Amino acid sequence: MGSLRGISVAIFVVQALLASVTLVSAQGSTNGSRWQTLSGKAPSVIAHGGFSGIFADSSFGAYSLALLTSLPDVILWCDVQLTRDGAGICFPDLKLDNNSDVAVVYKDRQKTYLVNGVSTKGWFSIDFTLRELGNVILNQGVYSRTNKFDGNSYPIMTVQETYAQLNPPRFWLNIQHDAFYTQHNLSMRSFVLSVSRNRNVTIDYISSPEVAFLQNIAPSFQRSATNLVFRFLGQNDVEPSTNQTYGSLLKNITFIKTFASGIIVPKSYIWPVDKDLYLLPSTSLVLDAHKEGLEVFASDFYNDVPFSFNYSYDPVAEYLQFIDNGEFSVDGMISDFPITPSAAIDCFAHLGRNASKQVDLLVISSNGASGDYPGCTDMAYSKAIQDGVDVIDCPVQMTMDGTPICLSSINLIDSTTVAQSQFSNLTTTIPQIMLGSGIFSFNLSWSEIKTLTPIISSPQSQYKLFRNPRFKNAGTFLTLSEFLTIASNASSLQGVLISIENAPFLLEQGFAVTNAVLDALSKAGYGNKTDQKVMIQSSSSSVLMKFKSQTNYDLVYKVDEDIGGAQSSTIDDIKSFASAVVISKDSVFPENSAFITSATNVVPRLKAANLSVYVQTFSNEFTSQAWDFFSDPTVEINSFYLGGGINGVITDFPKTSNRYRRNRCLNRLNQIPGYMSPVQPGSLYGLITAPYLPPAEAPNPFLTEADVNEPPLPPVAAKAPSTSPNGTALAPTSPNGQPKVAAAAIMQLSTVFLAISLLF
Repeated sequence: MGSLRGISVAIFVVQALLASVTLVSAQGSTNGSRWQTLSGKAPSVIAHGGFSGIFADSSFGAYSLALLTSLPDVILWCDVQLTRDGAGICFPDLKLDNNSDVAVVYKDRQKTYLVNGVSTKGWFSIDFTLRELGNVILNQGVYSRTNKFDGNSYPIMTVQETYAQLNPPRFWLNIQHDAFYTQHNLSMRSFVLSVSRNRNVTIDYISSPEVAFLQNIAPSFQRSATNLVFRFLGQNDVEPSTNQTYGSLLKNITFIKTFASGIIVPKSYIWPVDKDLYLLPSTSLVLDAHKEGLEVFASDFYNDVPFSFNYSYDPVAEYLQFIDNGEFSVDGMISDFPITPSAAIDCFAHLGRNASKQVDLLVISSNGASGDYPGCTDMAYSKAIQDGVDVIDCPVQMTMDGTPICLSSINLIDSTTVAQSQFSNLTTTIPQIMLGSGIFSFNLSWSEIKTLTPIISSPQSQYKLFRNPRFKNAGTFLTLSEFLTIASNASSLQGVLISIENAPFLLEQGFAVTNAVLDALSKAGYGNKTDQKVMIQSSSSSVLMKFKSQTNYDLVYKVDEDIGGAQSSTIDDIKSFASAVVISKDSVFPENSAFITSATNVVPRLKAANLSVYVQTFSNEFTSQAWDFFSDPTVEINSFYLGGGINGVITDFPKTSNRYRRNRCLNRLNQIPGYMSPVQPGSLYGLITAPYLPPAEAPNPFLTEADVNEPPLPPVAAKAPSTSPNGTALAPTSPNGQPKVAAAAIMQLSTVFLAISLLF
């Protein structure tokens, strides 16, 4: 251990990480509000195995990243295991095979032992000497997390090496299996006492889920600054030395106080959830423990493992629930992603609803707050306004009877139950609009569409991440006029964004979409309104040119594809008909296998032409984000604003973006801490070793004049009859006058039903 290999890897990782974040100053960084912790001080952040949400648990890379991105007084957590020769190593489990390559290096060393009475098979630390483990390297043990850094040859480190190489502000040793080691003639007590007497190592906390172990060592730490903490496991699990369940022990907090100064509990002990994963009222555990003089540390915080739908996949919101709820605060949080609780504590806690904006970032909704309610419904728009959005959006679709409505897609199958309704036989194929078949808004009248049930969008459903299932069919669809009424009555709004797509096709079918939008805006009083702006968005330059010739509205050009740059002449063309541009996230920070590889010059070049740049779509689900953002949507937003220089975000979850721009860490100028520093594009990608690199991808194409320039919109064609003699809606005709192919085959309908069943 402590080999040249390990040291060289350590230096490489530190240099790379130092390039990727700004190191927070050593000065106190928590705000001055009094906390409802036992001490009245800010809660602690405990980095579980370091930054184990990205790098291998207990590796130098994980510990280094934790130090660089966390509060200055972050606590590094080390799960202690003993080797056959009595050395203490930092490793997450007494079985070595899940977090290392030991099974490859020592194929025939698998054993079976009883662990707390359960027969357990694997490669155990007690079967290897420290020297033998020098040939073993750490890897990522959570299979849903990236394994791309496993090629960095992180060595297993002893407790002493971990402390010496990292020099942590505070250090926590967790002793999980003292009884097991005692059965195999190894003394965890002797090891812990030996380390505590080492003047080169300072142990701030020692925890264990075993009563006997803590009682045994307690006398030795009576005059020590080391805190002993009893760890509660599952309520039905049995504590080995008392033979009581942890749920039973929880009822006797006074007993715990006789040998410990604090407790660790899974977060569900404090904020339980029901069977549907919605929060129940908090328990009295924190207040009860504080009355006994016990600190409370909450565990099981993972940005990439959802806990409750109440948090809308926003991990900052979850941390705030435990430290800023107005009734109590835990004394510390144990997390695999310490950057997030650090930001929650220092930047977001105690802000209040009326906290002022620290940065000028426009927040535009994507179909309202469609992360919480079905998009483009009254509930989605009301939630967006409540959450502090600046601009609410209406993607305009046309009904068969010519009514402009707000709907996320022209294909009703995407956002309604139309495929399960009496209108399921209206499936048609229209290549000018989309590949495959659909049931389109202009196939039904407004009165018919109103009978359909909304469906919440769950774009990450392939990862079993669904949105707010309790309200997945809530809300009512709106006409454009009804949408404008809601907007005009919301004094907090800066304006509305009206999106128009498929205009040439609709005009050829007799649907005067641009005229319908102009008429609705005029009737709603937006022709003369000065207190709310109107933004017209389209990927069609001809649509924007039409509005430019007739209005003074703000025109927004949407770039439909990922781009790597834009020709100067193309930017000049855009500037001739628009004042802002919407681009994709990949057009700012290109990705390869969910890693940011670089940054383009698209944003600075557009802004140099005085074009505002808005980026879409920001979602809270961690699977929608690059690994570089640490499964935290706030890190992503911060990196696009501070690092990418964008002017606005288009988001499914306006609350997260609105809260971001109000956080107190943004007003520190050159003293922005590491947990509020933008990520450096390519920094994580650069740590992937050659065998683990994904195949290279072709760069995104440049946006050209040919992509932007379009012929003027066609005139409105004479509208065909809207119904057949039997009352069934007719399929629209193509420009050559031929009807579209009806796609009512059983196979196609079954495919539609299957897709919907998979979503729900």
